[in-house]
Amino acid sequence: MQTSFSAEQLRDPAIAASNQVLRTCVHCGFCTATCPTFVLLGDELDSPRGRIYLIKDMLESGRAATEEVVRHVDRCLSCLSCMTTCPSGVHYMHLVDHARTVIEDTYRRPWHDRMLRAVLVAVLPHPGRMRLALRAARLGRPFAALLPRGTLGRRLRAMLALAPTRLAAADPAQRPHVHRAEGERRGRVALLAGCAQTVLDPAINAATIRLLTRMGVEVVVAPGAGCCGSLPHHMGRHESAMAMARANIAAWSAELDGDGLDAVIINTSGCGTTVKDYGFMFRSEPERAAAERIAVLAADISEYLARLGYRPTREPPGLTVAYHAACSLQHGQRVVGEPRALLRTAGFRVTEPAEGHLCCGSAGTYNILQPEIATRLRTRKLDNIRRTGPDLIAAGNIGCITQLAGSGLPVVHTVELLDWMAGGPAPHGLAAAAAA
Repeated sequence: MQTSFSAEQLRDPAIAASNQVLRTCVHCGFCTATCPTFVLLGDELDSPRGRIYLIKDMLESGRAATEEVVRHVDRCLSCLSCMTTCPSGVHYMHLVDHARTVIEDTYRRPWHDRMLRAVLVAVLPHPGRMRLALRAARLGRPFAALLPRGTLGRRLRAMLALAPTRLAAADPAQRPHVHRAEGERRGRVALLAGCAQTVLDPAINAATIRLLTRMGVEVVVAPGAGCCGSLPHHMGRHESAMAMARANIAAWSAELDGDGLDAVIINTSGCGTTVKDYGFMFRSEPERAAAERIAVLAADISEYLARLGYRPTREPPGLTVAYHAACSLQHGQRVVGEPRALLRTAGFRVTEPAEGHLCCGSAGTYNILQPEIATRLRTRKLDNIRRTGPDLIAAGNIGCITQLAGSGLPVVHTVELLDWMAGGPAPHGLAAAAAA
């Protein structure tokens, strides 16, 4: 694609990077076939190719974002299925992230949109605040029908519906601590404890720590590490995202320079996609070298377990698992085979739902900000999953787990199943389903 940025514009590192992305695109349209919003809505501007044209015009002109640009970019899930499909290697993720920053800087949203986005950024990355908010949501759920109609009312109802009916107690294992390896030490890793996941389902981190330490890996939850920055990053809050990422880089660099690290383990794939991109995010910052070091060390838990040679210790349970491939894992990180292979090694029958490349509709805060599209995608995803006749659903991302919950099928994290088959407790989700 031909671009016409001025020399002065190209001195901006963000514009220069987006220019390279734009010039890679040959507007072939292959991306439209696998874009969830285009599949649902059939609007060219709700496809990656259409959004690329809108973003190109906005950046080249130097004008403020228009309502049309904002509407179609907001509808993008950042599922990155287009990047898997693209034959030209267009790095759409970097382009749309840049567009969101420009939108945040130049477009004045309606007051209720500004308010909700500010609340989400202020609450979700902070476990203490999120726990309080979820307690309030449980009290407010019975009054959801009284909320006003319109965009804000729909979003608030979606937010209340996503809040869990049961809130697990805080797990002290997720606080800064060194979890010693059992037996001879085979490795040492930092675990991203994260933010929302520590509140929504602390059992995921607990299972990760148990499994790794049993396999001879020392696990460090580093002081100072917290949210990866993806939540504000995908809402265009660039400085907030960079501050969170900077804190993580400092915390993990201290461990790396101290007793050393073999990997930074991430069990929330949305976070993993962001941490693996720290090198690009800090390409013009003083912390570039440290960020690149951390990005290289970042690994999804399934990648690391495959490297270690995971083996179960229990007899197969005779269960059929529908593996839901989170978009951030299969498209963002290109981790495809490892989770499926590990589940089969653990003794599960693994089914492959149709349209596995399409998003479930979670996408960070998307199921709150775009509830109608998210609900349609959830329904489509669950229909495809049910056709495989599974006993449960496994996924590697807390957003997907939350989005797919409540369908009558247990939804658990892949690592919980692997921990169970290697000597850990049965996942709570399975026990709760059996008792229902």
